[in-house]
Amino acid sequence: MRAEDAASDGAAIRDPATRDPGPEDPGLDRVVTVPNAITALRLACVPVFVWLLFGEHRQTDAAVLLAVLGATDWVDGFLARRWHQVSTLGKVLDPLADRVLVGTAVISVMVYGAVPLWFGLATVAREVLVSGAVLLLASLGAERIDVLWVGKAGTFGLMVAYPSFLFGHGSVSWHTPVIIFAWLCAIPALVLAWVAAASYVPVARRALRRGREGRRRPDDGAPSGPGAPGVAGEPLG
Repeated sequence: MRAEDAASDGAAIRDPATRDPGPEDPGLDRVVTVPNAITALRLACVPVFVWLLFGEHRQTDAAVLLAVLGATDWVDGFLARRWHQVSTLGKVLDPLADRVLVGTAVISVMVYGAVPLWFGLATVAREVLVSGAVLLLASLGAERIDVLWVGKAGTFGLMVAYPSFLFGHGSVSWHTPVIIFAWLCAIPALVLAWVAAASYVPVARRALRRGREGRRRPDDGAPSGPGAPGVAGEPLG
C-alpha cells in the first residue's frame, strides 16, 4: 500500500513523481489535467470499495478494486512527469489519495476480519506516526526530503498484501495458497515500512536544520516569514 509508499504541508517527505518541475516549467497552478483527473477518480473509488465490502458483501469484487487502485498508484505521477503536467494541486491531491486509500483499506480489511488485529494495528500505527511527523515538520518549517526506496518498497508490498488477504479470506481450499502469498508479501513489507520510518529520523533532522536556515533573510539573518525562499509546501507522497 502506499504506506509511504510516506506518509501525505510546509514540509514533507516527497516522492520523486511530485518534485517541482523547475522554474522553466509553467502551469503549476493548473487544475484540470489528466493526472489530477486520475487521482480524483482513485479518491472517488475509495467509498465504492467500502460499499462493495460492507454494503454488498462482495468480497472478491472489493479485493479486485483495491488491487487495481494500489497497482495504478504510479500512473498519475508518471503521466504528470511524462506530459509535463505537474501541478500544485496534484502535489497535494496525489499523496492525499494515497493516505486515504491506505488508511481506508487497512482499517476496512481489519474490521472485516481478513487480517489479524496485530498486523492491522502495526500498519495503522506506522501510518499515524509518519503522518504526525509530516505535520510536525511542516509546523517547524523543515525542508522537503525525498521518499526513501525502502519506504516505497514497503508501501508496495502492503498494497499487494492487503488485497490478497481479502481475496483469500474464507474456508475454501484454494484460499490457502493466496493467504500464504499474502503473508510472504506482508511481513517483509511491514518490516521495510518500519525501517523506513526509523531511517527518516536523521534525514528529517537535516531537513529541519536546512529549512530553518532558509527562512532567514540573506541580508540581515532575520526570519523572513512563511513565504521565505527554501520553504517547501507539498504533502507527503
